[in-house]
Amino acid sequence: MPDATSLPDVPPEAWSGVHRGPLRAGEWVRLLDQKGRRHNFELVPGKRFFSNRGHLDHDDLIGREEGFTIPSSVGGEYLVFRPLLSEFVVSMPRGAAVVYPKDSAQIIAMADIFPGAVVVEAGVGSGALTCSLLRAVGPLGRVLSFERREEFADVARANVTQFFGADHPAWELRIGDLTEGLTASGQRADRIILDMLAPWECVDAVSDALMPGGILIAYVATTTQLSRFIETVRAHGGFTDPHAWESLVRDWHVEGLAVRPGHKMMGHTAFLVTARRMAPGEQAPRKKRRPAPGAYGVDYTGPRPVDLPPQVLEEEFGD
Repeated sequence: MPDATSLPDVPPEAWSGVHRGPLRAGEWVRLLDQKGRRHNFELVPGKRFFSNRGHLDHDDLIGREEGFTIPSSVGGEYLVFRPLLSEFVVSMPRGAAVVYPKDSAQIIAMADIFPGAVVVEAGVGSGALTCSLLRAVGPLGRVLSFERREEFADVARANVTQFFGADHPAWELRIGDLTEGLTASGQRADRIILDMLAPWECVDAVSDALMPGGILIAYVATTTQLSRFIETVRAHGGFTDPHAWESLVRDWHVEGLAVRPGHKMMGHTAFLVTARRMAPGEQAPRKKRRPAPGAYGVDYTGPRPVDLPPQVLEEEFGD
C-alpha cells in the first residue's frame, strides 16, 4: 500500500475545496483543544495564534502534514487538521442563518443532486448549502442562486470563495427575486431549492422552470409554513404529492461498558419537503384515502386539493 503522503494534491479543476499534502500559507486550519474547543484561522507566515491556553506560531504549522498535535506557549495542546466542509460551514462568518450539515446532506441525497445538474437555489443565506451544491454538481454543472438582500449575498460570496479558493466556475449569484428572475431568464432547471420565508409564492414560477421529473425541495422552519407550502403544491396539480420530514441527530457516548446516548442532540432545525414535476398536462393519481375529518372543512382557510368531496368541505375540525 502506498503511503498517504505519496498522493498528489487534488487537481484544481476538480473544484473540491480540498487539499492534500503539507499545510500551506493561505490555507485554513482547525485547532481542537483538550476541552473540545475549536478555533479556525488562516495560516499566515509570521503571525501568531493566541488563546487562553497561550500562543503558537503559524510558521510551526506551515509545512507539516495535517493530523498532528502541537503545544502552545504555556503547555496547552492542540490537534491540527484542515477543516471539513461540515466544520467550515458552522464556523464561517454569517449574514443569515446557515443550513446545517445534517440538512444539507439530506437535501443532496433526497433531491438527488448529481454531477452536471442545473440547480436553482432561492435564498443563499451565508452560502453553506451553496458549497454543498457546488461540490455535488461539479464544474460541469451549474448552481444559480437568488438572494434578495445584497448584504447576505456579499457574505455568501466571500464564504464560498474562501472555501473553494477562487470564484467557482459553476456558480452564478444574482441579487433579486426568484419569481421575477426565473420568469425573465427562461432558465430551466433539474432541481430547485427554496429556502425562504414564503416559498408558496414561487410555485407557479418554479413549475414553469423545472424539467419534467425534476425535483422541488423546500426548507421551512415552522409548521404553518410547512402546511401552506404543501397545500399550495397540492392545489397546483403539476407535482407529485409532497413528502415532508425532518432529521434529528443524536450523539452517543461509548467508553468501555458505558454505552449510552450523549447529552448533546441536534434537534429541529427545519422541515424538508420534496415533490417531483409532472410532464406538461399530466397529473399524479389522487390519493383514495379520505382526508382526516375537518382537515379541509369550514375551519380551514388555506389552499385545497382539487376534487374534494363536497361533504369534506362542510366538516368541522375536532380535537
